[in-house]
Amino acid sequence: MNEALVPLLLVTPILLLLALGIVGFVIRYQRRLMSQREEMQLLQQKGQREAQQQALEAALLAQEDERRRIAADLHDGVGTTLAIVKLHLNALQQPDLTQEAASLLDQAISEVRRISRNLLPVALQKFGLPFALDALARTVPAEGPTQLVLEQRGAPRRLEPSYELIAYRVVQELLGNGLRHARASTITIIVDFGPSQLELHYTDNGIGFDLAAVESQPSSATRTGLGLTNLRSRVALLQGTFRQESAVGSGSQVWISLPLP
Repeated sequence: MNEALVPLLLVTPILLLLALGIVGFVIRYQRRLMSQREEMQLLQQKGQREAQQQALEAALLAQEDERRRIAADLHDGVGTTLAIVKLHLNALQQPDLTQEAASLLDQAISEVRRISRNLLPVALQKFGLPFALDALARTVPAEGPTQLVLEQRGAPRRLEPSYELIAYRVVQELLGNGLRHARASTITIIVDFGPSQLELHYTDNGIGFDLAAVESQPSSATRTGLGLTNLRSRVALLQGTFRQESAVGSGSQVWISLPLP
């Protein structure tokens, strides 16, 4: 066997184990998130309004705590390990043999950072909601199949941290639902900072859906399943209002009004 190939053969199993570990990590997180969303869906259907509000708040806070923990584990654990493996590859000083593996490691490191940022929006904590929304919009590729237009109106400003986090998750959920399901060429989100209300208006020109059928029999298999259940829960937590319109082949619109604290 060529002695130059021995280091590469030693590193390859490590890369495979890391890849499997990341996949397992994401699957476990998705399962936890699905379970939490189902719990919130059940909480919406029972109990008095005050008890329901408290339960929803506790569930959402638990979800955010889980996001923070996973983001830290990804950034500090998996991300650091991948960086160390790349250092070992570079130390071999055999670019002809390790170039492809190093490139894959760079992609893995970038993906870990992207997931970590989505789970824990550092820009929101440091610079506030308006800046974080602009940063969120920049994550959608300009050359991709869906063009995003995010417009902030009124007087964009910093708000209470807990309020900003929920409002950010609402916009993030709207955008995520649209990108995953709408098959739209254009998504427009208008965020209007009024004196006493934060108004959100979402529009897409996608495939739409039968709103009456979905509202009568919501399920995890429908576009307004657990994703919109989570969205409605966040809006209810801020005592806001939620309204949507859609029809097959005619795109979708969502109006959300959140009273400012």
